[in-house]
Parts: sequence; C-alpha cells; structure tokens
Amino acid sequence: MLDSIAGLPAHPLLVHGAVVLAPLAAVGAVVMALWSRFSRRFGVVVVVVSGVAFVSSALAKLSGEQMAERVGTPQPHAELADPMPILVLLLALLVTGLWLLDRGRPTNRSRPVLVVLLAVAVVAVSILVTYWMVRVGHTGAEAVWSSVS
Repeated sequence: MLDSIAGLPAHPLLVHGAVVLAPLAAVGAVVMALWSRFSRRFGVVVVVVSGVAFVSSALAKLSGEQMAERVGTPQPHAELADPMPILVLLLALLVTGLWLLDRGRPTNRSRPVLVVLLAVAVVAVSILVTYWMVRVGHTGAEAVWSSVS
C-alpha cells in the first residue's frame, strides 16, 4: 500500500514530513511550556502540527517496513525507528493536555503545580523526540549514502 507514490519509493518521500514536523512540534511545545500566553493563543496550532507529525511518523515507519521488504533492512536505522511514532504520539498527547489545561485558565493567574509538571514533561519529551529523530535520520542517511564515495 505504501510501497510507492507515482512510481517513486514512498519512504524517502514520506519521511520528510516526519523529519520536519516532529522537531517543529517539539519547538512549539517547548515554547508552550515556557510561555503560557503562547500556549493559550497558538496552542491549537502546535496540537495540530504534533498530530500531523504523528501521522507522518507512522506513515514513514510503515513505508520503511515495506521498502525494507524490497531492498533489505538497514538494521540500526530500522531498530531506532521503531519507537518513533510512539514518542511523537506521546508528545502530541502531552501538548494537547497542556493546551487544554492552559486555555481555560485566566491570564492573571500563574499555572497550578499540575500544569507546571505537565509543562516539564512536555519539555523533556520534546527534547527526546528531537534527539531521537536526529538519530533515526542520521542512521537512515548513513544506510543510503555510506556506499557512495
């Protein structure tokens, strides 16, 4: 199903959505966590971007598995890519929770402890998602370009 798009391998095309959107969602999530006014005003945009990033990472994983059936499995890349959709989903869920809790709070009040703890979790998962995406992307690029001199 996700083997090719218009005759081209689907994985190299789909992976770029995840590579761009997951770190973008992570940056937006960190800004939301640090600045509650941004969260109330633009949080819905970050929620949507993180949801699309999850779909993109899931499609990239599925298309990568189908591509591996044709050309073989680049082992380190495939192993590192396995948890990526789960990590991006976790980010999307945490960002959604932060936005929902922030948007109903009056602007003249500070965040409750629960929301502050959620913001800390959002920052931690954002860092993890970005770091993991770089690792996955690097091993994928090595698998493709290591034989090219």
